[in-house]
Amino acid sequence: MRDLEGGGIQKNLLRLAESFSQQGHTVDLVVYKAKGPHLAHIPPGVNLVALGCMAFKPAARGLAFGYLLAADPPKLRPSLQPLRLAWDVSPWLKCLPALTRYLRRTRPQALLSAGNTLNCTAALARRLANTATRLVVSERNHLSAYTEGKRQRRRWRCLPGLIARTYPWADATVAVSNGVADDLALTAGLSREQITTVYNPIVSAELFERAKAPLSHTWFDSDSIPVILGVGSLNEKKDFPTLLRAFARVREQRAVRLLILGEGDGHAQLGMLAEELGVADDVALPGFTANPFAYMARAAVFVLSSVYEGLPTVLIEALACGCPVVSTNCPSGPAEILQGGRYGPLVAVGDDRALARAILGVLDNPPDREQLRRRAAEFSVERGSERYLEILLGTSK
Repeated sequence: MRDLEGGGIQKNLLRLAESFSQQGHTVDLVVYKAKGPHLAHIPPGVNLVALGCMAFKPAARGLAFGYLLAADPPKLRPSLQPLRLAWDVSPWLKCLPALTRYLRRTRPQALLSAGNTLNCTAALARRLANTATRLVVSERNHLSAYTEGKRQRRRWRCLPGLIARTYPWADATVAVSNGVADDLALTAGLSREQITTVYNPIVSAELFERAKAPLSHTWFDSDSIPVILGVGSLNEKKDFPTLLRAFARVREQRAVRLLILGEGDGHAQLGMLAEELGVADDVALPGFTANPFAYMARAAVFVLSSVYEGLPTVLIEALACGCPVVSTNCPSGPAEILQGGRYGPLVAVGDDRALARAILGVLDNPPDREQLRRRAAEFSVERGSERYLEILLGTSK
């Protein structure tokens, strides 16, 4: 994976690494950069391998393109031309030589990659290394929505074509939800029958223990004013401005507070928007926390306001903590997790009025928390890791 920042991909791969190690397998956690808050949470027995990336000066850029053309000269050249014209090159390309060297030197039995550009890297590296390593690529995002948001950057427009060429080189392709699998097949022109849906390994005994941890935040000292909770990177994908606007509408109806856990470039923008909406005194942006579960267990409502997802980990974590949820019906994952609204309201993406109504409805009529926990149990670490291990070892039926 890319690094050890606080995203869902990192959390899920760390859980898988820990589970595989506990079952007696030797596990290398290969990252491009050993940075981020999860660096302090590498499971015992898991080896951290930091590849590092070459500095991309013109000569190095030419070397990287040489690596790519060596992997598949006649058929990749048309896909690479738009990339060659791009001013800067995506980080996945910078680390291709290092990953190729790792595979040649270590020759692991299996390699699991996560994320579309990293999957392309892994497929190219395995081809260049010419090893017998079994490769499983895991698609984590709704590809069409992901690329649409980046179309102003020329290199992203050729990503579906590059995926169409490189994913078939893998031994197996996994998607984190049926929605992601359907969209991947449609957008990249892959066979839907060759894509396997495996839900992320999320719910564990450790989650429940950490949910019981005490909180020092004064908003949770009493039940007098309910707290609405959001968790995630402060970026455009998570669309916290829509949550803030919805919160302001709810605040007009009743006393309530909003707490958003996460870091990102959007922090200052959210602070200014809270001031503009006149709700800054009831909004807190404390940053990243390694234990959001203690907040989820005590919040009145958890809200996912994303524009797109793959299978939103935080939504499942909130259910596991027994926290009532409201979510946008974004592609993909929320509708599958909440079974079309059975376990929490689904509203249109970007509709702050509908989001406010749904939040008020849950505050007025909260669901049975035990029922939410039972739903989350379908996404246990045991189930997910067992399925991934079967695919990695080639023993799945």
